[in-house]
Amino acid sequence: MGIAGFDHYNLRAARSTLDELRDFYRDVVGLTVGHRPPFRRFGYWLYTGERAVLHLSLTDEGEERSGTAVNTFSHAAFNCTGRAEFERRLKALDIPYRTAQVPLLNIAQLFFHDPAGNGVELQFDASEPAG
Repeated sequence: MGIAGFDHYNLRAARSTLDELRDFYRDVVGLTVGHRPPFRRFGYWLYTGERAVLHLSLTDEGEERSGTAVNTFSHAAFNCTGRAEFERRLKALDIPYRTAQVPLLNIAQLFFHDPAGNGVELQFDASEPAG
């Protein structure tokens, strides 16, 4: 018995927010919208390669999700290449971000937020040039 790996994370919101999140993760982060089974509630699956890593699903009637909800979620992290291109994209879209380094692991990080306020981390080999 054991955990074999991480599969996906799910964000739930109203339809207008789902569409905004879909566009953000497609256009900014670079995920691809792909096949999603016909669940009872509307949503999107976003992929990196062949793997659906982000599920976006519609809230149920009466279910409220707001920025004031208390939770412990900080961010989702993606391993990436092309740091300079990502930084140029974030700057062009006026998306504030911060950088950090993990020296012992040779990792460079970009941190920013999606339109719903969820944290996003992009990780790169620290030897990649910044944008």
